[in-house]
Amino acid sequence: MKNQSKAYIYAGFTIFFWGTSASAFKIGLKYVDYFQLLFVATLTTIVFLFLVLLYQGNLSGLKNQTKKEYGKSLLLGFLNPFLYYTILFIAYSLLPAQVAQTLNFVWPITLVLLSIPILRQKLELKSAIALLLSFIGVILISSQGNLINFEFSNPLGIFLALGSSIIWALFWLFNVRDNRDEIVKLLLNFIFAMLFIFITTIIFSDLYSISWQGILAGVYIGLFEMGITFVIWLKALKLAGRTDKIGNLIYLTPFCSLVFISIVLKEKILITTIFGLILIVLGILIQQMKRKKL
Repeated sequence: MKNQSKAYIYAGFTIFFWGTSASAFKIGLKYVDYFQLLFVATLTTIVFLFLVLLYQGNLSGLKNQTKKEYGKSLLLGFLNPFLYYTILFIAYSLLPAQVAQTLNFVWPITLVLLSIPILRQKLELKSAIALLLSFIGVILISSQGNLINFEFSNPLGIFLALGSSIIWALFWLFNVRDNRDEIVKLLLNFIFAMLFIFITTIIFSDLYSISWQGILAGVYIGLFEMGITFVIWLKALKLAGRTDKIGNLIYLTPFCSLVFISIVLKEKILITTIFGLILIVLGILIQQMKRKKL
């Protein structure tokens, strides 16, 4: 019971920190472009995860990898953080934070769709209902409060926000089959991703014009979106007696995020965003419902 209580505390910190991410993205993008922001955040995460492995005495895990495992890390690093965050940051630069973060949260439903061709799973009735509810939620959010004269205010931004959920779902499908130490493989992902991020930033941006405000935002994102919070979440799952109870708490994150978006960014939270998010989360929970045994 004591460990379970600690698990809830760690989960609470996780929800809090991930809840601040959307606001941090928008603040950072005021001062630097998405390539620069991702460069600073990724570099910060690499340093942090390296120190974690150093503290654990597990640096040898970085070397004790096969060529196949390094290849996996190269692919996973390309998907996340490189491709995922590049697309997500561009979406945030085009959309209000409340829209971008909520549309990005449909990835568990996207995972269901991708599981049909990739894992050859059949579409069950509950999955169809979950998809329908989430689709209605996406429409509500995309309308940005204008349901009567409905039109996408920024089709590219909406497409990218939804596209980022597809990238994350693909990453999850590939990553879940990888049984290596979580922190070791995450650090390797970020190291390989840094190659892509460095080249992209050199070509399309500038490493020498990153403002101090952008550096602070990037460091915050690297620590509390990508680094520290991930380690805390792993700790919560490890301490939990039942991981399903802890796992479902993560769906409080987008609601927490809306609070920060309202207070920090001064965005007016639209009723369509709230109801759309409720439908998406409801769809996710329905999808996760276990079949009753006959």
